[in-house]
Amino acid sequence: MSVRFSATRRLGAFTYMAELDADREIVVLFGHSGAGKSITLQMIAGLLRPDVGRIEIDGLPVFDSAANLNLPPQERGVGYVVQDLALFRHMTVGENVAFGIPAGRDKAARVGELLALLGLSGFEGRKPRTLSGGQQQRVALARALAREARLLLLDEPFSALDDSLRSGLRRELLRLKDELGLTILFVTHDLREAHLLAGRLAVFDEGQLLQFGPRDDVFRRPRNRRVGELTGVTNIWRGSVTATNEQSMTLDVGGMELHAPIPGEAMSPGTAVDILVRAERINLRRDHATGANILRAAIVEEFAYGATHTLRLQPGGPGPVLEVEIASRPYEVLGVAGRKSWSVELPLEDIHVVPAT
Repeated sequence: MSVRFSATRRLGAFTYMAELDADREIVVLFGHSGAGKSITLQMIAGLLRPDVGRIEIDGLPVFDSAANLNLPPQERGVGYVVQDLALFRHMTVGENVAFGIPAGRDKAARVGELLALLGLSGFEGRKPRTLSGGQQQRVALARALAREARLLLLDEPFSALDDSLRSGLRRELLRLKDELGLTILFVTHDLREAHLLAGRLAVFDEGQLLQFGPRDDVFRRPRNRRVGELTGVTNIWRGSVTATNEQSMTLDVGGMELHAPIPGEAMSPGTAVDILVRAERINLRRDHATGANILRAAIVEEFAYGATHTLRLQPGGPGPVLEVEIASRPYEVLGVAGRKSWSVELPLEDIHVVPAT
C-alpha cells in the first residue's frame, strides 16, 4: 500500500507545510517535539483536516481540498498507534484486537492469527494491565493490523519502554514490514531509532519538512546547517571558499585549510559556507602523516558513552575544536586513553559543504 501526502494548515502562529510519499517501506518522521510529525499522521488518519492539500492512499484520494473530499477515519483503511496505546482496559487482549476487525470476518480466527503473528498466542483472555509494556505494545500493533490495514501510522510507540524492549520491538517491526508488505510512517524524536528503522527519513522543524530522502543521504548530506544540527552533526563550522578546481575546492575554516568535494551547486572563491563533518567519520592516526586534511591535534576533553567514546581535540595550529566519535574496540586498540597528541584525518568525501545560513 502506498501513501502520497501534500498539505498545508495554519495552526495559530504555526504554519504547517509538508509533502511526502511512502510505498512498502518505513518512512521515519524525525524532529523535536512540536515540529509537526504527529500532525502529519493525524491528517493522513483523518483526525485533522488540512487547509489545502491532497492525500492519496493506494492511489485513491481520501482528502482533496480542491474537490471538497474528506473521507472519515474509518473509511481510510489505516492502522494508527499512539504513544499511550489507548488500549481498552476493561476488555481482554482478544476483545481489544477483535474491536478493529471488519464485520463479516471470523473474528476468533483473525484474532488468533494476529496474536500468533506477534508472539501473543495464549494471551487472549488477559487484561492489558497484566501485561508488560512490550506485550501491551504488541497488542496495540495487533489491533492496528486487525483492520487489515497495510498502512500503519505509529506515533512514538516505543518511547515509554526501556532500551531492551525497544530493541526487540524495532526488530519485530522490520519483520512485519517485510512479511506483510506494510507501509509504515513512524514518528520519533530519538536519533538512534530513526537511524535503525528508516528506509527514508523526513526531517521536520517548526512545521516545515526540511529534508526528505534516503536515510544515509540525509545523515551524510544534510541540506543545510539546521538539518545537520537536528540529525546530530556536531562538527559544523563557518568558513569560506578560497579556491576551486575540477575535482575539489579549498576552504578556509578559521585559518585551517581543508579540501572538500565540489557540491551540487558551484561555489566561487569568497563564498561563505557551512562545513559539516560527522564525528564518527573523522579518523585518528598514530603516525605523523601529512597531506590534505591531516592535522595534529590534542585531546582536551573525553566522554565515554557505553560502546563509544567522544573526544574533543584542539588543533596544534589554527582551526576549530574537532569532535571525534570512536567505538570502544578501536579506542582500546589505538591506546587512546594513554595518549593526548594525534594525527587527525578528515576524509575528503566526508566533508559536506552547504551555503552559509
